[in-house]
Amino acid sequence: MAKNNQKTISPETQDEAMTFAKKTNKPGQSKEQTRLIALGIQKGIAEYKKNAKSKQREADKASKKNKSKQSLTTEELQPEVVVKYRYTRLPWVLLLLSWAAVAVYFITTH
Repeated sequence: MAKNNQKTISPETQDEAMTFAKKTNKPGQSKEQTRLIALGIQKGIAEYKKNAKSKQREADKASKKNKSKQSLTTEELQPEVVVKYRYTRLPWVLLLLSWAAVAVYFITTH
């Protein structure tokens, strides 16, 4: 029960194959031989297109993988920075105490 994976060959491919077969036609070659050569060329073109599509799919997968890796690395390099400012009263208290000390010094010395 083998599946038939043969797809229909486009008319453009058939025309291309026939032109190549006619270009390589030898003197005394029958039409049947030319047709068989054209069929071989059609199979070659179909195989080439299949391989080209496969390579293109692999390249697309690789580029998508690289893009996803690249986006992950940029996210990792730029983590969310949450800055919390905590205001304390200590600097203000120390400033006021120092001014008070200076004021007391001037009052007591003069």
